[in-house]
Amino acid sequence: MSNQFKLTILGSGSALPKKDRFQSAHLLEAHNKLFLIDCGEGMQIKAFQTKSNLSRLGHIFISHLHADHCLGLVGLISSLGMTGHRTNIEIHSAPELENLLKPQLDFFCQDLGFDIIFHPFNPRKKEIIFEDRTLIVKTLPLKHRVPTCGFIFEEKPKERHLIPEMIEAFNIPIKELPLIKKGGDFITEDGEIIENKKLTRDPSPSKKFVYCSDTLFLPKIVSDIENADCLFHEATFSEEEVLRAKKTYHSTAKQAATIALNSNAKKLVIGHFSSRYPNIEKIIDEAKSVFPETIATKDGLQIYF
Repeated sequence: MSNQFKLTILGSGSALPKKDRFQSAHLLEAHNKLFLIDCGEGMQIKAFQTKSNLSRLGHIFISHLHADHCLGLVGLISSLGMTGHRTNIEIHSAPELENLLKPQLDFFCQDLGFDIIFHPFNPRKKEIIFEDRTLIVKTLPLKHRVPTCGFIFEEKPKERHLIPEMIEAFNIPIKELPLIKKGGDFITEDGEIIENKKLTRDPSPSKKFVYCSDTLFLPKIVSDIENADCLFHEATFSEEEVLRAKKTYHSTAKQAATIALNSNAKKLVIGHFSSRYPNIEKIIDEAKSVFPETIATKDGLQIYF
């Protein structure tokens, strides 16, 4: 199994879509599972263009209930139904989304081959909203014009690596290996304790992906997102529009880069660009002046980390 995560950008624009920048949608692949983060209009078109196989899609995370982050849901679910999707779709969002979405699903998406399951959460609270054998997803409260949160995807601690020659030297039975990989010592038949550090090497580092959706510049989140392998942070405006960013509860590219720098991120991905910019070179330059390891999103871009 690959240790890499893959982030596919299916929508890199903000409220007003452009022909080359659809509204917010991000597909994260981890441990052979697909997680969709936000679902703007046209998301399924970009998924088709990027050859994204949505048959493994099971969970959708919606950061907030603005149209450019969730209006693509009905179209996506309808298309999944027509293409024979069989995995249940579980939607994690603010509670109001179920009341808004369910009448449309009942009308347009009948006879699906899978269930739609809603998992409401409070965007103003930090909580674990998803957990499986390898991954935990937590909410990260942000500050926008409506209740909004980001998401922290974090691998659980991995097992230690066995040292084959040491396992053989002490003639350790196979049944003992799972406990040793979890950090346990080995006790021989004579009662001798063989410390774990003699039998194993340190585990591979766990991956961490942070998604910061629409938000006012919020330095207090730094302590929650430290040491991310990849940080996505909205960068709707350039620095010359910093007052507009504050008024609309958005961030500039320089502010996003400051969050990345102060949180010791390994890589910064910026997006959600305003349609007012015919090109984004200025935005990229502003971010890189603070945090050189910055990648600007474009629809169809795939990022490995």
